Amino acid sequence: MRKDNDFEINFAMQGNSMIENPPSGAEKLIECLKAEGVEYIFGLSGGAAIPIFDALVDSGIKLILVRHEQGATHMADGYARATGKPGVVLVTSGPGATNTVTGLLTAVMDSVPIIVLTGQTLSTSLGLDAFQEADVTGITYPVVKHSYLVKDTQEIPQVVREAFHIATTGRPGPVLIDLPKDITSGPCYAPRVEHVVLPGYHIPGAPDPASIERAAKFLERSRKPVLYIGHGAVISGAGEAILALAEKLQAPMVNTLLGKGAVDETHPLHLGMLGMHGTAYANKAVVDCDLIMAIGARWDDRITGKLSAFCPDAIKIHIDIDEAEFNKVVRPDVCIAGDAKHAIEALLRVVQGPLDTRAWRETCDAWRKKYPLKYSKHGGLRAQHVIDRLFHLTQGNAVITTDVGQHQMWAAQFYRTRHPRHWLSSGGAGTMGFGFPAAIGAQLGCPDKEVWTIVGDGGFQMTMCELATAAIHKLPVKILVINNHYLGMVRQWQELFFENRLSGVDLEGNPDFVKLAEAYGIKAFHIKRGADIDKVLKKARAYNDGPVLVAAEVVKCDNVFPMIPAGAALSAMLIEAPKYKLDKPTGST
Repeated sequence: MRKDNDFEINFAMQGNSMIENPPSGAEKLIECLKAEGVEYIFGLSGGAAIPIFDALVDSGIKLILVRHEQGATHMADGYARATGKPGVVLVTSGPGATNTVTGLLTAVMDSVPIIVLTGQTLSTSLGLDAFQEADVTGITYPVVKHSYLVKDTQEIPQVVREAFHIATTGRPGPVLIDLPKDITSGPCYAPRVEHVVLPGYHIPGAPDPASIERAAKFLERSRKPVLYIGHGAVISGAGEAILALAEKLQAPMVNTLLGKGAVDETHPLHLGMLGMHGTAYANKAVVDCDLIMAIGARWDDRITGKLSAFCPDAIKIHIDIDEAEFNKVVRPDVCIAGDAKHAIEALLRVVQGPLDTRAWRETCDAWRKKYPLKYSKHGGLRAQHVIDRLFHLTQGNAVITTDVGQHQMWAAQFYRTRHPRHWLSSGGAGTMGFGFPAAIGAQLGCPDKEVWTIVGDGGFQMTMCELATAAIHKLPVKILVINNHYLGMVRQWQELFFENRLSGVDLEGNPDFVKLAEAYGIKAFHIKRGADIDKVLKKARAYNDGPVLVAAEVVKCDNVFPMIPAGAALSAMLIEAPKYKLDKPTGST
């Protein structure tokens, strides 16, 4: 005879109908993820998350089993940046969850939509220091856009729909859902949720017409304008509109590190990246402009340097979807709240052009000729040479991911990005270990595109365990390791500002990266001299049966120039190595 509690498990009420064998919370979770269009989940299993992993088996969603939870978050991040769709992570409780913190910080700093699902101990054990219990929502609160601790199985459909809505609208960002094991194991009879209402969650609508008109008037009076393009322009898909505005006004453009690719960097009006390691001509244009318009950019310290000296006499216009960014760093003359694409399209309709910028453009072109990016081809293999040749061989059409450090800045300088979502790099967090797993996510999201990750020997070793992930899935990711046997950017600062007193930067003990790759069954090549660059890169490009690694043994003590010391004015830019002792910088690397 069936007991009452057995009846409750096998039959549940939904409205006036009876549901036989209702799905578990985990099964309902996966059903909701499928409804959101999720095709991959990046994860590493564990006890508290077993019900969710079990529900994945017959779901049709592909599980990408990683070797470390940090790698999972960066893969989801790379997938999201490359496709514009949210990436999804699934990990277990305790250390499994806390291992995602670095990836969450990376995503929240760069406005990347990822959903992180974490298993949790039984809800009845919360607060009792149960095995692998951690206050995950408390620990991650500063590094997410929003988070949930689900305490009722019936809340799962509502929470999932809200999470995706929050992650992907307005200023995107990561959302975490913490799921106790009893919640995912219990029956869920709640239906899927199609629409959500979130009081207090505000997304700017159409840009204010008065602000648009005011910005247009300032632009029309400008004779030395600069359009300053940030990551928000990439996220919103504003590139075509920005290019149309630049051509209509005949205004030079510059971009941030994460703004690369919003507009083709090979365009004649484009001056490249500005800021600490930007091109000399981009920085000189910013110093001398009479108007600068930030489009989806936040005036961060890598761009402004010494704030009191940043464009003190120039009109400043700020377009951003996040109103919290207004007046946070600089006080613009006009603030336009809204999606960058919609704001630029509104400006295009009212602004008159072209402007009288011929003299200004000639000045900028003269700076471009006088202060070109350059490197020596003598005295050993140079990272800049390898990256420059990669750009020319791929014609700027590859998806590039990078790690963080000197190689990142050389890649930003010499690999001119031609398309949106083709440049993926950790900006605000400066996360070493990001580049390689991000490339795996990007390759899964864009299987028909050529994907290269440019990594340093330091950062690569932080997540190189994901070589197994790339090899198992036979992903044709190309890995370019810039190996100078140093933590190069810190070494550069110690040389320039700390009397070359090297401390904690020598990476003695690096493996032979070619042999390491081969141990995973991955094809690999060395580059040790300039004459071999093209030959090896062509071989790597032609190999598409799985990952391929290229280890470039570059000179150990090369430095990145131009360079603006942290906390210094843009006008204090160093074009080349100084011949005098420099004061210690006030900011960080």
